[in-house]
Amino acid sequence: MRQNKDLNMTVDTDDHLIWMIGECFRNNLRLLIRIEPVLDHITFIPRDQKERIMTKARNEGNSDAVNALIDTIVKGPRPPGWSREFIDALSSAGCTYAALIVDTDTLPTPSLQAENDYCVQLIMILSPSLLKMKTTDVCEGCYAKNLVSEDDKQNILAATSCHGSKAGARILLDRIVMKPPGWFSIFLEVLRQTEHPDLVEELTGAKNALGLGTDASPEKDSSSSSSSDESVGDKEKEDKKTPKEEEQPEEKEKDEEEKEEEEKPKDKAKKEEELKRRSQALALETSVDTSGSACCGEATGPEAAGADAGEEDLLTLRPQQLAVAQPALEGRNIIVSMPTGSGKTRIAVYVAKQHLDHHRQQGTPGKVMVIVNKVVLVEQHFRKEFGRFLRDDYRLEQTSGFSPNKQAFANTVAEHDVIICTAQILLNALQDTEDGISLADITLLVIDECHHTKKGGVYQKIMDLYLSDKLGNIKNKKAGQPEAPLPQILGLTASLGVDKACKIEKAKEHILRICASLDASALMTAHMEDQARNKEMIIARRRAQDPFGDVICSLMRRIQEHAQLKPTVAMGTQCYEQWVVDEEKKAACDDDQRKRVCAEHLRQYNEALIQSHSIRMCDAYQLLISFYRQEDRKKEGVAQTHTEEFLFKLFNENVKKLEDFSKQSEYENNVLSELRKTILKKFSGQDEVRGIIFTETRLSAMALHSWIQENSEFHGVKVCSSYLIGAGDQSAVKPMTASEQRDVLRKFNSGDVNLLIATTVAEEGLDIERCNVVIRYCLVTSEIAMIQARGRGRAEGSSYVVIGVEGSGVAERERLNEQREKLMKKAIEAIQKMTKKDYDNKVMQFQMEGWLEKGVLRRRTEERSRRRRMEPSAVKFRCRGCTVVACGGEDIEVIENAHHVNLSEAFRAKFKENTNSSRRGLNAPCEAEKYISCQGCGQFWGPMMLHRQLECPCLSIQGFVVLQGDEEETLESWTKLSVNFNQFDFYSHASRIVYRDEENT
Repeated sequence: MRQNKDLNMTVDTDDHLIWMIGECFRNNLRLLIRIEPVLDHITFIPRDQKERIMTKARNEGNSDAVNALIDTIVKGPRPPGWSREFIDALSSAGCTYAALIVDTDTLPTPSLQAENDYCVQLIMILSPSLLKMKTTDVCEGCYAKNLVSEDDKQNILAATSCHGSKAGARILLDRIVMKPPGWFSIFLEVLRQTEHPDLVEELTGAKNALGLGTDASPEKDSSSSSSSDESVGDKEKEDKKTPKEEEQPEEKEKDEEEKEEEEKPKDKAKKEEELKRRSQALALETSVDTSGSACCGEATGPEAAGADAGEEDLLTLRPQQLAVAQPALEGRNIIVSMPTGSGKTRIAVYVAKQHLDHHRQQGTPGKVMVIVNKVVLVEQHFRKEFGRFLRDDYRLEQTSGFSPNKQAFANTVAEHDVIICTAQILLNALQDTEDGISLADITLLVIDECHHTKKGGVYQKIMDLYLSDKLGNIKNKKAGQPEAPLPQILGLTASLGVDKACKIEKAKEHILRICASLDASALMTAHMEDQARNKEMIIARRRAQDPFGDVICSLMRRIQEHAQLKPTVAMGTQCYEQWVVDEEKKAACDDDQRKRVCAEHLRQYNEALIQSHSIRMCDAYQLLISFYRQEDRKKEGVAQTHTEEFLFKLFNENVKKLEDFSKQSEYENNVLSELRKTILKKFSGQDEVRGIIFTETRLSAMALHSWIQENSEFHGVKVCSSYLIGAGDQSAVKPMTASEQRDVLRKFNSGDVNLLIATTVAEEGLDIERCNVVIRYCLVTSEIAMIQARGRGRAEGSSYVVIGVEGSGVAERERLNEQREKLMKKAIEAIQKMTKKDYDNKVMQFQMEGWLEKGVLRRRTEERSRRRRMEPSAVKFRCRGCTVVACGGEDIEVIENAHHVNLSEAFRAKFKENTNSSRRGLNAPCEAEKYISCQGCGQFWGPMMLHRQLECPCLSIQGFVVLQGDEEETLESWTKLSVNFNQFDFYSHASRIVYRDEENT
């Protein structure tokens, strides 16, 4: 409490100050407070709360941590004297302007605050130019005029020494804008004294036309704001005084003072308006300039300017991160295993920068290759991290199947210092003996999500080439021959997993095998507090009655009887789906069309049954409706078989029952009700919520999105949802393109969408920020997926909710995954305690085992390929849906080693063309505008593609049964077929069409 001298009354300064901090000046303080030094001087906040605020600063940035500090102060409790301690802490930490604002007795006037804001904005907008200053000289000048503290000076000079002049300049600019009004004129004077006339001119207008040196500062600083140019000008005026002026100096001086006092308010207002105009104009210019570069992956706004938060735009590591990165900085191969959101990518960027800097200093070329396992991650890494910190000093490029850069990959590698690409592109280039590259061309290989380095995976194939070269070098060294250069390896992962291990020895073996595959000399980890600490397990009761499901089960039993199929697993499970898929393949090879067609329909009914257990019955009903509509389109102009007539009749007899039951809400599944309660609870209890629901299938993700949009309850708590699914074309649901995925993520990160319904595509790698609700909905996966999904909850106080149905195994699997996570941590600790000799011996043992295993497998594969490799004429292709032999292998040609086409007249007579009217919906056969199908049964044979203006029927091997002599088999990929098909002869086909048309005319 204090006395108000004017009103002679007592006011509650504590409440008033809280109101000022929490409501009036929160945004100002977020920009003016540096959280770490301030917390060092505060004692009235408990240690655990201070640690929580510092964790927020590390994970989410300084301004969010300041926000948390203000919330902590506002909520209380606050001991007596807290306000003076807080103000003193701000002053001691160098946040003097913040201290002036908090101390209401010294609060600057609104006009002075507005004027200061304009100056800050000018610095932010013009920072790209200001970063070119002679940082050391300007720092010394600012220190001499008390514009930066001793600590500030040391930090600026250290950053300049370690990371260059621009890095130090960023910190300097960040510090000076935190000073009280008056700093701008002092900064201008320092720039003049350190010979930066171009920067002074850019900040003030041509030749200081705005006169900011006096008006932007308090009266006590005005004497120091005159420039050397102005002093010279004044001297010249004195020399040219008339005799009359010399005779009446006092009178003239008095008149000038009166005139100056008269003009001062007008001039100040005019200059303030001019400064505001320049600031807005420069802001507009900057936004126009950066918008053009944003499409190339450059940051815009404060990040592009580099002055919003100097340290955040400075490539530095926290002590814990630096300790993890240290072996890599020494040139060793390592795996970095740290939780999602803890800065693994920042470590990789830092290591890459130091690696390239070292090579540049040594005068040798450095080449950094960053490989990822998802297309969308290519642009994310290019734009968010590597591009942000490295583009000023090094040449960067991103390459994926969706990249606009279509030049040879070898040229891209040769012309750039940092290349970010999908792993498959690098593998293709390494396997290309003519126009490819070698591992010797790379000096640092960064492998994102390196736990995918497993047998048969793309990462493993790349590392097999590496290990082959490494073992070859061992032989060369013994023989005294030159060794092939190998890149340094840096693997990044949030979880290495244990691969179903139940005992620590097996878990250790699994992790050590990954270390061996990556040739890692060390496994580096750091303990990070799990953000999503609040875990809930919600298990819903099964339906008491399920008439919708009962009808489907009844239909499935009748179909099984008709086809004489006897399943050994329960309906409505993934095991049943696998069984029915195997039965379909077997029936296709045996040419048993009754069983094959029934198996196809059983698979759809089983999928509908699964979906009715987790999403709405109406969504499951629509799945069946869509399937039968598509089947009906396939049979247009084609006679139905007896089995097909039975299946269609059976569905049509029961479709009305299914429709009626799907509309009766009393039979809706309980797990959906639990999800509704959870969403409403989470979104009603907090001001700003962003959540992710992980679900199993693309269909369920899209259906849940529709359910939320159609439910008015969610609108009341401002839930705005979208779905995110994979880009691979491996299901009946139309996949998302990389562009569509980026658009959804952009909306989620900006807040336009606050609830994301995603398949496992969003579990790892993708940059999803500030998520505070994570829900795993009827989803049973591995411990790696659990850790990745839980790690999406990055915001403080995040909650992690698992929702399942009793008896589904969700709860049991979640508990098992938790046990495996603990086992993984113990295994990692045990590995890190191994002696270097034992660790190296184990890694070498697993590398030799892997090399020998690959050698044996390669020989077996080559032998099998030699035995099975046939001439094209030895292979025939029978329609999967009937007995028609569509063509022989001699009629098939290959375009670009990928597309198998058949342009023969005999083949054309056996198929019909279809317009793909439903290619954006469910059960679309392909993405092409037209596709071909069997004239006899309507079986999908492949898309119609356009190649150099030629319409080419492109065969999908899944539409056929492959006949090789007496053997019949169904294949999922052309790569499984050992036949050397002829290369596509464009000339012969094009000339035949042209000459035929000329003859007809």
